[in-house]
Amino acid sequence: MTIKEIQDDIIDEFSMFEDWEERYQYMIDLGKTLPLIDEVYKTESNIIKGCQSKVWLHAEMKNDKVIFTADSDAIITKGIIAILIRVFSNQSPQAIIEADTNFIDEIGLKEHLSPTRANGLVSMIKQIKMYALAYQTQLN
Repeated sequence: MTIKEIQDDIIDEFSMFEDWEERYQYMIDLGKTLPLIDEVYKTESNIIKGCQSKVWLHAEMKNDKVIFTADSDAIITKGIIAILIRVFSNQSPQAIIEADTNFIDEIGLKEHLSPTRANGLVSMIKQIKMYALAYQTQLN
């Protein structure tokens, strides 16, 4: 699936919920399905700077696709990174770099996060794109 198709699926899923309490619960559930980062990657260098809670993000290249794994010590944050990994993992570096993140606004996520969590979300996206850029540079 393309990044856009995955984003459209997420928008459809979030539209099924009546209120933000249900959406938060859905995000928590998504966090529980997150492919967990291997403990060896839970290092200081894999912590995303700018997040209030700890978020570890690891990336590796397999068959010209970037594969992300992550974890967080906070349940909502874990749900947020799970959504981002679902969208961006197993995609080409170029697709990740070029992808827009309008789906976050469409599901209303940013406006329902505290300012510190919203900053953390921006930091997560930035780090994902930085990994993609690094891998894209290696490919060229």
